[in-house]
Amino acid sequence: MTMETLELQKEIQSLHEKLDFLTEQMKRQQQQQREFKELKDDMALIGKDMFNAAVTELQDVAPYFDTGDIIHLVKRLLRNVRNLNKMLEHMESAQDLFNDLQPLGKQIYIEIMETLNELDRKGYFEFFSEAAKIVDTVVTSFSVEDVRLLRENITTILLTVKSMTQPEMLSSVNNALSFFGKMDIDIDQDIRMMDLFRRMRDPEVKKGMAFMLEFVKSMAQNGHKVKQTSKQED
Repeated sequence: MTMETLELQKEIQSLHEKLDFLTEQMKRQQQQQREFKELKDDMALIGKDMFNAAVTELQDVAPYFDTGDIIHLVKRLLRNVRNLNKMLEHMESAQDLFNDLQPLGKQIYIEIMETLNELDRKGYFEFFSEAAKIVDTVVTSFSVEDVRLLRENITTILLTVKSMTQPEMLSSVNNALSFFGKMDIDIDQDIRMMDLFRRMRDPEVKKGMAFMLEFVKSMAQNGHKVKQTSKQED
């Protein structure tokens, strides 16, 4: 076998190897094309199903928007990307602040519960409950007309209370109560008119009678003023 024959066989062998390689590559390419075609067909079916489902679901809201609205919304979102980023940053900061304040809030909650427990132990809640019953009794016992009259006369009532709380008035009331507490009058005999006239000459009796007359006169004058005021208001 000559040298030329050997070289020719090598070239033929090399050509066979190249053809085998090309054939293998073509098979792989065809396989990839088939797989890509199958994937494309599957995606087309999925896309078609998704489109049909979207059309079906959006039929209820279709009258409320159109393509222009969606485009406008997208533009607004794009214009406000920075604002959205700032808002997200604020939300993250708020979340960090909440995480920092959570232990403090827990401590405050514990202190509030301890304070409420202490108030309950001292009877504050029972006191306010009974006070609420007092208010309820007042509301159910008085009519709207009574409240209106109270409003119209509240100034007079407060002035009366103010006068009664003056030191001189309190001292007089205290003396009167002390006098009535110690007073033990027992009249077991007939009193004649002459005895009464004789006692009226006593300075203390005269002062007492003068006081009673002035008191009755003042009451009558005040009653007359109240009637005139009521007539003017009517």
